[in-house]
Amino acid sequence: MRLRHDCRTKQYMKQERLLNNIENLVDVGDCFVLRVLGYSMLPLLGHGGDKIVVRRIGPTQDIMHRIAMFRTPQNKIIVHRVIAVQGDEVVLQGDGNLYEVERCSRAEIVGVVESVRRRGGREISCTTKKWQRRERLWLSQPLFVRRCVLAILRRWFVLKNKIR
Repeated sequence: MRLRHDCRTKQYMKQERLLNNIENLVDVGDCFVLRVLGYSMLPLLGHGGDKIVVRRIGPTQDIMHRIAMFRTPQNKIIVHRVIAVQGDEVVLQGDGNLYEVERCSRAEIVGVVESVRRRGGREISCTTKKWQRRERLWLSQPLFVRRCVLAILRRWFVLKNKIR
């Protein structure tokens, strides 16, 4: 099933240029596509093969339990799950990070992940019941099980990238 996004225009540019100017280039409500880098959101978002469709959001929209994109004070862009909102402070954690959390202000949230495009072109909305079941299944596992699965997945990704 293909999802339709109401992005008004299609612009193609290098990911670094987009990320450096995201607040100026993309209006609230518009969306953009980025390739996933890193392993912190395994197993739901994979390194290199998946692309995410991120929708810019306003400062008052609900983001609890959503996968959000934010800019750190070091000007890095990070995509992690919102695990708590305490006033203006937002607490985020990667699905593949079992212990580390990040904190940012609500104003530093750039957007939320609306859907995931898999390597084969299939697009999955992050608001479907199937996606939400996958999230709950992963997040409900004991830390020991999650740690073992993540170790296997990370080794598999490293091996797969060496073969290419």
